[in-house]
Amino acid sequence: MKVGLVDDRFIDLDKLNGIIAGIPELEIVFSTQSAEEAYEHIKKEAVDVLIADIEMPNLSGYELADVIHSHALNISVIFVTGSSGYAVHAFELNVHDYIMKPYSKERLIKSIERLKEKSKSAEIAGRLYLKQKNDIHILQKKDIIFIERSGRSTTIYTKSGSIKTYLTLNELEGELRERDFIRSHRSFIINIHYVKNFSLYAKNSYIVTFEGLDAQAMITKEKVDFLQQHYF
Repeated sequence: MKVGLVDDRFIDLDKLNGIIAGIPELEIVFSTQSAEEAYEHIKKEAVDVLIADIEMPNLSGYELADVIHSHALNISVIFVTGSSGYAVHAFELNVHDYIMKPYSKERLIKSIERLKEKSKSAEIAGRLYLKQKNDIHILQKKDIIFIERSGRSTTIYTKSGSIKTYLTLNELEGELRERDFIRSHRSFIINIHYVKNFSLYAKNSYIVTFEGLDAQAMITKEKVDFLQQHYF
């Protein structure tokens, strides 16, 4: 589990480093006193957990969490703060925990352990089971790039190849309730994390291109507007 730490007070950041470094299976990816620097790390590096103070100069920890939430990034947030005034708003952003300073080492470790258990459960739930005659294909949902319905069959494009199924898009849409996936068009479901570009195709539709894939999908103008408003 990769962890990012940010607190503008050195003594508090040093405490976080000491506790997190002593927890097995955790790797500190970055540790900084600047929320702006933390934001740059988040954009470039894979991070599973962000542990952040809230009230910091310029960019706050709350604003960092808001970016993570609005961009549907798969990063859990733990606030470690001296202010109780953000608690209600923080949980609206689906943060994992809200820890008040001063806190004990055991309090933070317990929060991390709960997050580990939650991640294991999510990993199991994050699989798609496809029955095909005598075979059952098990796909990690996070590896699905997009899905296309053509005629009576459906093609699921993944990072490792494509698989055909007779499940409808409506059936698959019911299985893919994660924020990552949207029904971009009557014939397509896309994973927004792999989108590279939208190119105007017609008055009310765009062609979608993806990272590391030649195959393309379609998206309506209405859905592009929705993405711009709620995701980007």
